[in-house]
Amino acid sequence: MTRVVVDAMGGDEPPEVVLEGIARALEADQDLEVLVAGDEDKVAPFCAKHSRAEALVTTEVIGMAEHPTEAVRKKRDSSIVRGCRAVREGKADAFFSAGSTGAILTAGTLVVGRVKGVGRAALASALPGIGGRMTTLIDLGANADCPPEMLVQFAHMACAYARVVVGVPNPRVALLNNGTEETKGSEATLAAHAALAAADGLDFAGNCEGRDLLAGTYDVIVTDGLTGNVALKTMEGTAKYIVSELKAAAASSGKAAVGALLIKGALKDMAARLSGDALGGAALLGLKAPVLVGHGATNPEAIKNGTLTAARCVREDLCGKIAEALAPKA
Repeated sequence: MTRVVVDAMGGDEPPEVVLEGIARALEADQDLEVLVAGDEDKVAPFCAKHSRAEALVTTEVIGMAEHPTEAVRKKRDSSIVRGCRAVREGKADAFFSAGSTGAILTAGTLVVGRVKGVGRAALASALPGIGGRMTTLIDLGANADCPPEMLVQFAHMACAYARVVVGVPNPRVALLNNGTEETKGSEATLAAHAALAAADGLDFAGNCEGRDLLAGTYDVIVTDGLTGNVALKTMEGTAKYIVSELKAAAASSGKAAVGALLIKGALKDMAARLSGDALGGAALLGLKAPVLVGHGATNPEAIKNGTLTAARCVREDLCGKIAEALAPKA
């Protein structure tokens, strides 16, 4: 059995949404056990009805607006901290939460701990691409300032994720920049390009641009957390704008309304792929055990997928593969 801790209190939605997602995950994977972290009155009745679910009763919740480091240090009986502690103590194999990204990053780093040799953990997620080819983008916001050697580590970690989660045997890597020429970019990106080009074990294709994020041209795109987060939020904002404009157009005439109705299903599928719900969210790479972060405005299907992805990362030994990739070569 693979055991995943799921934070029932995380996210903007009520715990019932998370519990429904856990129920779907248990139904989909008969070799899965879930340690459900949260308030007793929420998790205990649910676990009593599911033989492969066990309650991890906690008394505190870390809110989205709280300072992550302070909250993790003060709220030691929170669902996020207790969930990560269960992983560290060997009571579970992985942790998944749709709660505060900053708190999960802090608790994951301080409680679960980093793989030996990893300088910083980083957030990665697989983006949809043209032709069905997915691209793993790293870092999505965990580290605003990244020296070249850190980006090389991120590339190795993202390649391991692409192999295990996305199913790409030989990931092709690119560096996000303001031009494809190797002479383009800031001093930081020029240094990163040189470091990635010289790194062993990477199929580095050079620079790419923002238009390549959803083009399916590369399997892994590496950048610092500030740029990656801006890119991610820009894509999310663009998607919302397109949907808003289509709704306005549909309301303008009967003919447009019929057209909008015909493509409604396709638009929903596109939005789901872009949101990352197919994999449950983002992965915090570089830790000793899989830690996954879902969207705050989550839904049962995303919770199910995040729980199943966490289990897959355990079974495929994602963290072990990252450690192997970063181990000093003789």
